[in-house]
Amino acid sequence: MPVGNLEFIKSASGTSVSSLSVTDCFSANYDVYQVLIAKLDSTGIAYAYLRFIDSVGSVISDLEYDWAEMDLTSYTAYAENRNTAQNKGLLGFAGGTGTADMGGFLTTVYNPNDSSSYTFYNGQSSIKGASGLAGAKYIGVHKSAEQITGINILPSTGSWDNITVNVYGLASN
Repeated sequence: MPVGNLEFIKSASGTSVSSLSVTDCFSANYDVYQVLIAKLDSTGIAYAYLRFIDSVGSVISDLEYDWAEMDLTSYTAYAENRNTAQNKGLLGFAGGTGTADMGGFLTTVYNPNDSSSYTFYNGQSSIKGASGLAGAKYIGVHKSAEQITGINILPSTGSWDNITVNVYGLASN
């Protein structure tokens, strides 16, 4: 796990949006970033996904994402999800339908600004859904060596009624 001081970079929020982008938040100033979905309210049960944004400001939706995720539920058996060559990276279950139900998502992004390597991410989330408590652990990679400058968060279905995303750079000690 990365150790260092978090330095606030940028925040973005939206209401009734099908996705939310935080642009120009990754730079050469840091190698590791923390992305916190601090407020989330969805129109229905959905998974949250990410797409990265390239250096010209385009959301990358090519089949370049591999990921693995585990749903950690209190009310049923754990479930594994994994896939390769996808057009987005899975974060986790986002089934809460009110801000109070969403514990949040904390995602660490590695080397997004390095155009000579893949961009990796991992993290965890928690919610209180209709059936009980649930969490998720996830890892993923964007398998194209290119400069990444931002992130786009989207649901598998529906829209975000309210969403706030904060990005922090992790300064080394």
